[in-house]
Amino acid sequence: MVTVVEELKKLASVNIFEAGRAENSYLGRPFYLDFTRTKVLVNDVWKQRTGGVPSNAFLLCFYDNEPEVDEAILLRVLGPTALPSDPDVIAAMVEHYKENVPAGSATNRLDSYTRYEFQFSGLECRVLGTFYKDESEATVFGADVDNFYSPNNYSVYKPGGKALEYIVNFREGEGIPGGVGDRRIGQVRYSATRRHEDSVVVPVYVSAIDFLGKRSAMFGMTRTGKSNSVKKVIQEIREISRERIELPDGPIEPVGQIIFDVNGEYANANQQDEGTAIFELFDAEDEVVRYSVIEKPGFRVMKLNFYESIEEGFGMITALLRDDNADYVKSFCAVDLTSPDDSDTSATVRHQRRVAAYNCCLNAAGFAPPSGFKVKFEGNSTLNSLAHDIDPKRGVTLDQATTWLTLIWEKYGSHEYFSEYRRKNGREWADEDLKAMLTFLTRRREGGGGGGISGYLKLRQARERHTSTAGQSFENDIVDLLRRGKIVIADLSQGDPELQRIYSERICMRIFRASMDSFVANEPMNFIQMYFEEAHNLFPRRDDRNLGQIYTRLAKEGAKLRIGLSYATQEVSSISSNILKNTQNWFITHLNNQDELREIQKYYDFEDFVDSLRMTMDKGFTRVKTYSNAFTVPVQIDRFSIAQPDED
Repeated sequence: MVTVVEELKKLASVNIFEAGRAENSYLGRPFYLDFTRTKVLVNDVWKQRTGGVPSNAFLLCFYDNEPEVDEAILLRVLGPTALPSDPDVIAAMVEHYKENVPAGSATNRLDSYTRYEFQFSGLECRVLGTFYKDESEATVFGADVDNFYSPNNYSVYKPGGKALEYIVNFREGEGIPGGVGDRRIGQVRYSATRRHEDSVVVPVYVSAIDFLGKRSAMFGMTRTGKSNSVKKVIQEIREISRERIELPDGPIEPVGQIIFDVNGEYANANQQDEGTAIFELFDAEDEVVRYSVIEKPGFRVMKLNFYESIEEGFGMITALLRDDNADYVKSFCAVDLTSPDDSDTSATVRHQRRVAAYNCCLNAAGFAPPSGFKVKFEGNSTLNSLAHDIDPKRGVTLDQATTWLTLIWEKYGSHEYFSEYRRKNGREWADEDLKAMLTFLTRRREGGGGGGISGYLKLRQARERHTSTAGQSFENDIVDLLRRGKIVIADLSQGDPELQRIYSERICMRIFRASMDSFVANEPMNFIQMYFEEAHNLFPRRDDRNLGQIYTRLAKEGAKLRIGLSYATQEVSSISSNILKNTQNWFITHLNNQDELREIQKYYDFEDFVDSLRMTMDKGFTRVKTYSNAFTVPVQIDRFSIAQPDED
């Protein structure tokens, strides 16, 4: 059985300047050539002999006058182009149709001379770069052309077999594949229609090292193979992680990988992708730990300390209450618990009161507080006397704070202190946010009014997401697992988009901070890879200018922290340009509209693939540009499967 490594070693011996110039691969001659484009005269006979010339096919252009010089210009077919003789040919063709073919007959044939003239056509190609040998006789690739002669001095060939395999697997800066980290990901595929496709499979390899600490994008419509590509990348990284491959700065330690699974397809078996869930492949080896937002067999539950994570916990609660149409619930959900500027004393006092009231609501709803937990906020002698002389400024328990706030709310509508406060200050003692909190806490809509509403009882549905243990929340456990090289799957499929965002951001922020602490302390770190499905639901929008947003920071600073970022979405145009500009690896399948394609064609050489990306919808038909490849390669990605073959 031939292994991938053995196949790659064979590929190392290929002489591209000989194999690419095989006689049966001759295609034509250029009649125009510059630094970026060339136009090639081709003939139907030559095209048929080479198996056809699909759009985006690779061609090699050799200089004929110096056969001893090893140099070849790499071209990509863009489409047909006009020949200077085309107007005459078209005119002759039309006349032939009109005069020589009887109505309804298709039997009349052209004479041999006319047929010979008609079978010439032109191809327009993009110049991708040059293969040549350097002073050490090593084959290298330059992504441009440093000189060109008159086009009549060149011949064009369509490489296939080992020659094509050599081209598509050439590594920028490293040469041909066969080094550490190379893994097969699929085979060359030029078009959806495959009638003229060469029967010889041309495998495509990627360097799994390209993904470590890099940004990777998987773009395409639903059910066109994005998730399959993600799974292949996860698998390849897991393999090189086990091999302890040596890099210039040391061996690759076991790589931690975390998947934010918004659809549940990585964490759970499903009929649509039967036998291809990540956990099914690696769980038997105790490498996968699954988390869920709810209690499920085989999953750990993601929990927050709601008293420590005020904004995150409140965001989770408001997400759960979103469909509740009661006015007082809407007012509660609209409360702003964001910390104000410390220099604004008045805002700070009001913030402390509403946070204390919120914490009292949690306590009343059964959220167990951390041991010894107290709150502190501003009162005064008059208010304290109304509340049995409890002084909240000294720090009080939640039960004491609840008593203080409840008694104040009972007398809010009747005691003269509050009417006098309104007269002197032009506003009420309790702002609308505090009123909303007190309504929830006391279950009374108005100060001094009667009860009868559910209030804090509505918060009980979030209790299962709370932990009272300080410093032991789920995100810390996840960081520990990733440092040990485990695969963590965060199943967010049971949460609504707001819950998904909260969990995702919190985990990412914890990983980022832990990595930054290790970086500052100059401590050794393993690589951590993050994978985001439906990234448009989590990432900052295109018009978001907040550069401190966690995903933007990961895109900009993740490399130095050894954090890799992979994201999949069909809405390319919605992703922040700050993330797109820092993306090194691209996997693009079918996209069905011009808005997304306009965004794609801004990067690398994807403008060459716009038409085929819009028209072809085949699963796994992907245009791949990785960090160590100088140009994009059209690939049919292999299907991820539990039963992985040992051979290529």
